Amino acid sequence: MKTDFNFKWKPRQIITCFVAVFGMGFFLSFLVLCDLGTDPATFMNLSASRAVGLSLGNWQLIINIVMLVVVLIFKRSLIGYGTIFNMVLIGYYVDFFDWIWGRLLPADTFTTPISRWAIFFVTLFGFIISAAVYINSDMGVAPYDGIPILIGEKVAGGKKLLAMTVRILWDAAAIGAGIIAGGVPVIGVILMAIFLGPAISLVGKLMRKNR
Repeated sequence: MKTDFNFKWKPRQIITCFVAVFGMGFFLSFLVLCDLGTDPATFMNLSASRAVGLSLGNWQLIINIVMLVVVLIFKRSLIGYGTIFNMVLIGYYVDFFDWIWGRLLPADTFTTPISRWAIFFVTLFGFIISAAVYINSDMGVAPYDGIPILIGEKVAGGKKLLAMTVRILWDAAAIGAGIIAGGVPVIGVILMAIFLGPAISLVGKLMRKNR
């Protein structure tokens, strides 16, 4: 079902969305270097980018364009400013900050157990909050998130449990693809799955109160 795009001119929400995407890329750069796990989409894309020899930014843009075509065909209302920010910027932010941290921080910052775990938990929290703000800005969804929404609408018929199952299976497929590409899923993937949903709900309530 085709509907209008979600390019609503709401400067405050657009800025909020852009800042949230920046935060996701910033915090994700630390999570990648800590090598203790990321969200399923990043795990898949990072594993695949390493396997084919592309930077995360370049690979993520390519795979997002492919997924965007699917969303564009079936439900354009899922596409907005946030879709573009997410698919274009996050991977390149990670590449950029990876380059920065490699020149500014001591070589053992992400290998010494105490600093590694401390950075991981702080930046995991920052990433989850940034992702929750991004989703609740209502400026469109990432292509990766759009496809399970489309599938869920087709097979779930409005039933939340079935739609949730579709999302879980989608994330599981992403993790499986990452494993096939040579990645090893670790604790961060599990923590992301546990805490991202509640964080989205909590941040959504806070944002609605302030509107």
